[in-house]
Amino acid sequence: MMGSCVVPVLIGLVLLQMHKISECHKIEVTPDSGTIVVFTKKPDQDLDCDVCKDEGPSQSCNSKLDLAEARPTIVTFNCSQPGDVFTVEINQKIDCSATACSIIAVHPDSTRFLEFNRTFNWDLKVQSSHMFQLDFPAPGMRQIKPSESCPDKHTYTIITYQRSGPNSIGTFCRNGTISRIQALFKGRVSLEVPKDTALNPSDFKVSIGPDTEALVVVDVKLPRGLPSVEFFTPNYGTGHYSEDKMKWNFAVEPMQNFTVLFQHYTPPACQKEKVLVGYALGDKTSFTTDPKDIQPFNKQGDFSLTLTNCEAKKGSNGLSLNINVTVFRGGTPYFCTVDLRNEEGLSLQIENKNPESSCEMSLNSVAQEKIVVPAGTKADLSFLDCPVQDLQLTATKTIDCPSASSRDTSGTSLTIPTLDPSLHVPLHQFTWLLRVLDPGTVDLTSPIKVLHQSVPDKECNDRVSLLISETDGSNIGQFCSLAEGTIQKIQIKGNVSITVTPKTIKDLSQEKGSFLKVAMSPEINENVIYTVSPSVSGPMYLATPNWPDGLNPSSSVTWIVSVPQEHKVELQFTNVSKPVCDSGHTEVAISPLDPQGQTQSWREDQIFVNTVIQQQSFFLNVSNCEPKSGSFAVLSKVTLYKEAKNFLSIILAVVGVLLLLVIIALIVVCVILKKKKPMTNRSSIFLPRGKPFLPGNATFPKSRADNESHVYASIDDSTMYGNFADKNQPAEVDNRPWSNGHQVDAYHPFTGPSDSTPSAKDSSAEYSMDGRGGDRDAYQPFLSPPNTFNLARPRSPLVSQGSIRFEDRRMIDNELHTFKSFGDINPIRLSADESRLQPQMGSDTDSNTEPEYEEAI
Repeated sequence: MMGSCVVPVLIGLVLLQMHKISECHKIEVTPDSGTIVVFTKKPDQDLDCDVCKDEGPSQSCNSKLDLAEARPTIVTFNCSQPGDVFTVEINQKIDCSATACSIIAVHPDSTRFLEFNRTFNWDLKVQSSHMFQLDFPAPGMRQIKPSESCPDKHTYTIITYQRSGPNSIGTFCRNGTISRIQALFKGRVSLEVPKDTALNPSDFKVSIGPDTEALVVVDVKLPRGLPSVEFFTPNYGTGHYSEDKMKWNFAVEPMQNFTVLFQHYTPPACQKEKVLVGYALGDKTSFTTDPKDIQPFNKQGDFSLTLTNCEAKKGSNGLSLNINVTVFRGGTPYFCTVDLRNEEGLSLQIENKNPESSCEMSLNSVAQEKIVVPAGTKADLSFLDCPVQDLQLTATKTIDCPSASSRDTSGTSLTIPTLDPSLHVPLHQFTWLLRVLDPGTVDLTSPIKVLHQSVPDKECNDRVSLLISETDGSNIGQFCSLAEGTIQKIQIKGNVSITVTPKTIKDLSQEKGSFLKVAMSPEINENVIYTVSPSVSGPMYLATPNWPDGLNPSSSVTWIVSVPQEHKVELQFTNVSKPVCDSGHTEVAISPLDPQGQTQSWREDQIFVNTVIQQQSFFLNVSNCEPKSGSFAVLSKVTLYKEAKNFLSIILAVVGVLLLLVIIALIVVCVILKKKKPMTNRSSIFLPRGKPFLPGNATFPKSRADNESHVYASIDDSTMYGNFADKNQPAEVDNRPWSNGHQVDAYHPFTGPSDSTPSAKDSSAEYSMDGRGGDRDAYQPFLSPPNTFNLARPRSPLVSQGSIRFEDRRMIDNELHTFKSFGDINPIRLSADESRLQPQMGSDTDSNTEPEYEEAI
């Protein structure tokens, strides 16, 4: 029976030992040099759990374990949850000599002992007459009551050790107004972090402070907009008994007022001296007061507060004081009201762009760093010491565009609405958000001028600039309205954002006109379509959206370029960046508007043609791929020229015409010179029938019927017709002056009427100088006058009158042909007027010359 009972007991002991072993928790710890790691069992824990060092026979277990050697050590806990039983302290000593400390920046290790409540202790020591100094990074530390805890579960405690014993400077959290703490001689900084909390400490710097008599010095920076901050005396709650000085230095922002208020003051039981409060306002004003008196109220500038304790009795109340400092803005604010309930979709935003300014803004009596007035609301605004040049007002208006099927042809004009005149803030930026409810295209045109896209070679210098973007944030381009612009219309698929900013003006609210006109059209395939009309006045630049950055992946843009008749366009690709495509290809295509025209296109893996000439309107399409690396951007230059004619044919035609004119002119000159050649050999004029006619261009000043050249006062028969009477007698030569030495025929007495002048009738036919019609050699009786008496003028001789060979061809067949003697011709004087005529050279004139007739009067 005994043996049967012992076996189960042994089995139970073995199982219990195996259970304990299975519940053990083992970790490896390697302390840093100068660091001591301490595992301590919580005093309120009765659980049978020890901490053991090392393994095997050398293992030792206890309720506390100190590890100081910088070597790996196996630490074993004989319980499964040692974090509920033990705490861990990581202690590090920092010794400061006369010039520097051994460690300057303190940064605890955040990766170890997460399952334990951790306390990081830094023991600081300087010379007895100096202070150790702790500098905390922004935003600093905030002091709390010892009974409170920090929101982020990172609680700092600062203790100083004096001859009278340890003194707790205070408990602190992160994100406060304290930038520096100085404590006398020797102290400790502790950071407590509960288990399962990731360590996120505020690094601080350790240095040697000045030589002072104060126990502690706290530097505080009071920012604007902070309503109040609290500070506590050392050993707050338990009381401070030593005769020590505590000092707080406050830095107050300009234009800020402060008020000091003492709360929860517990006076000590002083054995000697008394508690005093000293103030130093700036560099000149200082005074001392009692803690029970009224403290400084509504003051400006930096100040310091020094609290001097008395020597208090032990066992009685010690000094305990809660100091409250309130900061507020001085001066009179400016109030205004903004009502946006009547302006649909309009919202406002006001910012202070000068961080050094002391401006304070409030929305509905609440201080704000940035004021936002939502659409459709009414708000009361206040501004205190806010220069207008430091404020920036931006406005946004949301417009719901009608569908393209609504047939709204009037469109919408983008204008800046009138803001409340009491809001004395210049409008820096205005944005229209155009929301397309149904699939469609937003058409943008300039109401007065045409649009111009700003590019590096030709930037906008207008009063304002328009930034057009897609709703995904990608910019299409910067535009302005110019008289020399070339963009007639911009079409964008989907929602559009248009932002206007001033260029040469300071306040956009001064612009009262319309910036753009918006219309809707059916949805397009491309992302953007430009309609452009280049000008001969200068080149036009075409930039892809988001230039100089790349085109959006798998997006496209098209330009419709209008080319006038008798013009041509030179298209140059001045700047092209090519990507490495992951899928698809980039493409640049040029297609005439005429569907019968030929299309030219290039991909990213092909060489671009630098210059393309187009003589008719065309499309320029640029499409992107899904890029793997790089970006796709194209900048092209369009130059319009008036098309030149075929100057060679024009020049040849002009030269031919000029030659023809020169030839004609030469012919005319030759004819005129020939006609104007002097006829010095003429001695007679032949007049057939009809009007008188002289050779060449000479004419009688009067017609035959109007002058008396054919009327004779008397005729000498013997002189004129002597040869007919006696052929054997030689013809007498009449040497009277009127004959001019010419031989003339004789004439029988005139038997017609003498009291009136017969009228001359014009001949029905014109005769040349050489012929009279009919047979020129036929016999024509000289003495048979016609019905009208028209005496024929003597014909100019063909040879010289002085020649012996002189013959008058008119008398060849006439019996008067023999009247010529070898002397001079006796001319017949017809009249005084005809004798003065100067005939011109005829076509039958010989090269020999004779005296001319006198010029007619």
